[in-house]
Amino acid sequence: MEEIQIWIEQLVEACGVTGDTVNFVTHTILVVIAFALAFLAGWLCRKLLIPFVLKVTKKTEARWDDVMFNERVLKSACSIVPAIIIWQLLPWTFFDFPTVREVLARLTAIYITIMSARTLIVFSDSMKQLETDTQRSARQQYMHSLCGVLKIIIIFIAVIVVIAIIFDKNPATLFAGLGAMSAILMLAFQDTIKGLVAGIRLTSNDMLHVGDWITVTSAGANGRVEDITLTTVKVRNFDNTIVTVSPQTLVDGSFQNWVGMEQNEGRKQSRRIFFDFRSIQLGDDGVANITKFRTHLEQWLRDNPKVIGDKNPLVRHAEASQGGCCIELTFWLRAQAWNDFEHDTADIMEYVFAAANEYGLRIYQQFPNQEDV
Repeated sequence: MEEIQIWIEQLVEACGVTGDTVNFVTHTILVVIAFALAFLAGWLCRKLLIPFVLKVTKKTEARWDDVMFNERVLKSACSIVPAIIIWQLLPWTFFDFPTVREVLARLTAIYITIMSARTLIVFSDSMKQLETDTQRSARQQYMHSLCGVLKIIIIFIAVIVVIAIIFDKNPATLFAGLGAMSAILMLAFQDTIKGLVAGIRLTSNDMLHVGDWITVTSAGANGRVEDITLTTVKVRNFDNTIVTVSPQTLVDGSFQNWVGMEQNEGRKQSRRIFFDFRSIQLGDDGVANITKFRTHLEQWLRDNPKVIGDKNPLVRHAEASQGGCCIELTFWLRAQAWNDFEHDTADIMEYVFAAANEYGLRIYQQFPNQEDV
C-alpha cells in the first residue's frame, strides 16, 4: 500500500502540483480509489455472487436452501461488503489524518454492525417460510417463537456493540455490567417473556395453530388465526376486522377452538321449542299428540339430506318451565360453512314450526300486555 501512495504522490508532482496541494490531491485520489473498489466489490456481489448462489440452490432438491439463502438475504449480506472494503482501506486512505480516520472507522463499524444485525434478522425471518401447511404445526410454531427471540437478542447485542463503538469501550465490559441491570431488563421485557412462555404452552399442548377458527368472547374475536408471535395472536374476524389477543390472555382465560368440528364430518346443532301445555292432548289411540310429533321429527331428521342420519338425531323432552313444555332437538348438519349452516338450521326450524300445527300443538308465544292465547 505504501508503494501505491508513493507512486500516486510522484504522479501528482509530475503533473505540476506542488506544496500542500500534493497531499490534498493524493488523499482525494486515494479516497476515490477506495470508494471505487468498494463499489466494484458490491457490484460483483450483486451481479455475480447472488445469481450464482441462487442458481446453485435451485438445482438442489432440498427446499431449505432456497428459503434460507433467498435473494433478500443475499442482497442484505452483500450490502456489508463495500463497508468492509472501506473499513480496511481507511488506514491507507487517511494516513495523514488520524482524527478523520478514527471518526470514519467508528462510523463504518457502526454501519457494519447495523447491517450485520439486519442480515441476521432477515435470515431469521426467512426461516418462517419453511412452513408449507396452512395450519402451523407445533414444531413450526416453536421455530416461529425462536425466531422472535433471536431477533430480540440480535437487536440487543447490536445496540450494545454500537454503544461500545461510540464510547470506545470493550463490548464484553458492557455486557458484564448488565448483570446489575438484570432486574430492570426483566421488568422491561416482562411482556415478551410472558408471551414466550404462553406461546410455548399454546403450542406444546397443541392448543392453537395458524389457520384455526377460534372464538374469544372476552376479546371480541371470532375468526381465523392469521399469525402467532411472542406477544400477540392476530385473528381476522369474519367481518374482516383484525383483533389482536395476547397469548397470556388465551392461556389464563378460555377460548373456543373450532378445529375439531372442521376436521370431523358435520356440525352439531341444538334448538329448543316451547309448547303450550293446553295444546297437548291424547289421540283416539291413547298416544299424546306431542309424542307422535317427536317421533315424526326424529324420523324426518334422519331422512333429511342436510342432516347426518348416522349420528342419530334426538328429539327429547327438556325441563318444563313457565314458558311451556320444552322439546329439544339435537342433530348434526352436513354443512360447516357459517352461511350454509345457519340457512340449513333455519330451514329445519321453520319446518318444525309449521308441522306443529298439523298435530294440534301450539307453540308458546307471549303477547305483551295481553293474555296468553
